[in-house]
Amino acid sequence: MLAALQYYRVVKRFLSSALILGFLLLAACQSNRPPKIGEEAPGFTLREPERTVDLVQFRGKPLLLNFWASWCPPCVEEMPSLVQLQKKMGDKVVILAINEDSDDAAYKQFVRDHNVDLFTVRDPKQTVSTKYGTFKYPETYVIDKDGIIRRKFIGAADWTSPEIVDYLQKL
Repeated sequence: MLAALQYYRVVKRFLSSALILGFLLLAACQSNRPPKIGEEAPGFTLREPERTVDLVQFRGKPLLLNFWASWCPPCVEEMPSLVQLQKKMGDKVVILAINEDSDDAAYKQFVRDHNVDLFTVRDPKQTVSTKYGTFKYPETYVIDKDGIIRRKFIGAADWTSPEIVDYLQKL
């Protein structure tokens, strides 16, 4: 009888610990999942020697948050239309192009060679794209003026298409 009681206590302690561990793991998984359409965009801060970029500074205007790399052919293909969109929309929309290159020289050379006059910042550790669950470049999030994700584009897009321009103007 004493052995059965000790066995019961050990099993009860084990199950209690397993249950607590399960809840902790579930909570951790929930907080690390990529954001969904209709949810608030995850905040971030990127620091470069010349400046600090924080998502909060873009509140009040629609934002295209674009993840790209100089070694990515679809990114190279898409970049001119992003530049054209920024020229067309002016200050009505902000395009923030976050570069994922580990090589700073390659990033700067690309920006120079392709006349990229967008607001660009480099994130070689890919901290922001990881927060957003980015897995294929280019990837772009449309974030409204209140910081809510409204659309997500995976792969290259023609940002000057009438449908996209109309959508952004209504945003």
